[in-house]
Amino acid sequence: MDLKNKVALVTGGGTGIGRAVCLELAERGAVVAVNYSRSKSEADETVQKIQELGGTAQAYQADVSRDKEVCEMVRCIVESFGGLDLLVNNASITRHIPLEDLEAADEEVWDELYAVNVKGMFFCARAAAEHMKKGTQGAIVNVGSVAGTTGLGSSMPYAVSKAAVHGLTKSLARALAPKIRVNSVAPGAVATRWWEGREEQMNRLSGHLPLQRISTPEDIAKLICHTLEQEAMTGQILTIDCGQTL
Repeated sequence: MDLKNKVALVTGGGTGIGRAVCLELAERGAVVAVNYSRSKSEADETVQKIQELGGTAQAYQADVSRDKEVCEMVRCIVESFGGLDLLVNNASITRHIPLEDLEAADEEVWDELYAVNVKGMFFCARAAAEHMKKGTQGAIVNVGSVAGTTGLGSSMPYAVSKAAVHGLTKSLARALAPKIRVNSVAPGAVATRWWEGREEQMNRLSGHLPLQRISTPEDIAKLICHTLEQEAMTGQILTIDCGQTL
């Protein structure tokens, strides 16, 4: 699929991987809808960066865990740009809880992470698919995590929610075929603001990785865009982790 002039929605597009994806999509000629929940200034900055590059972008506020807000956001995007071809389900949250501290992983944490990381991705995919089906073809990439395959991560609810994202990817790939392809990109450690205050830990980790480095948001963005382009692939979980799970 040629991404030029395709309309793409990126959730959590104001910072980190989301911002890098927005910029990479714009470089490939896509029209970018930058979603944010609370990071308005960061989303506006992403839009400004795209416009400075000569691209087209607009910011849209919606809490992806709220189905009505998602549907309204998608309606506005379609009204503004005439359709919707691509979705990158990037918006996620976490809580940093030691894996062995089962008591700290209370019901509130589970509900909060599942609402955004799993249900939010489903709500966005469902709303987007309705409009993708009206076009010639559509593509979705859900941002998973190696935490979803290893069971290790910032917390148990986070790791389990990402395993659910991988399962959601396979189910959506079956449900939306043949017109819409659905894949997942599963990063390992990425140098984003999630590591703020834990830079020393990140640097120690990089020394143990086969590639001796931590992935950048730009690394992940390039793979996501390549995945959107691949017309013969669906239902796959693609790991990008500098050899972390090797």
